[in-house]
Amino acid sequence: QVQLVESGGRLVQAGGSLRLSCVASGRTFINTAAMGWFRQAPGKEREFVAAIGWRGYTTEYADSVKGRFTISRDNAQNTVSLQMNSLKPDDTAVYYCAQRKTGVVTDLPSEYNYWGQGTQVTVSS
Repeated sequence: QVQLVESGGRLVQAGGSLRLSCVASGRTFINTAAMGWFRQAPGKEREFVAAIGWRGYTTEYADSVKGRFTISRDNAQNTVSLQMNSLKPDDTAVYYCAQRKTGVVTDLPSEYNYWGQGTQVTVSS
């Protein structure tokens, strides 16, 4: 069993920055697993934000966050982070961390096997 716990979400003004963190525990294979961040706004479907390969060399971003968000990982600490800069009100959502059983990045939610409970990010205008 894998547990993922996100933190770092809060209320922030437009143009501000936040850093989200996700810690994996349990029978985690995070050192060989691709990790992803997704978000879901009220009334909308869950959408892909960013993903990172198991060694951290490969990353993928949604077009809406390219140049503003950066995903990173620390396998020694079983953590993955999402640095979010130049935040916009449209970034308001619950952000979820997810882990695959394989090391290849993908933007498909159905390809991720484990999910955290989410952390709320609210960007005020």
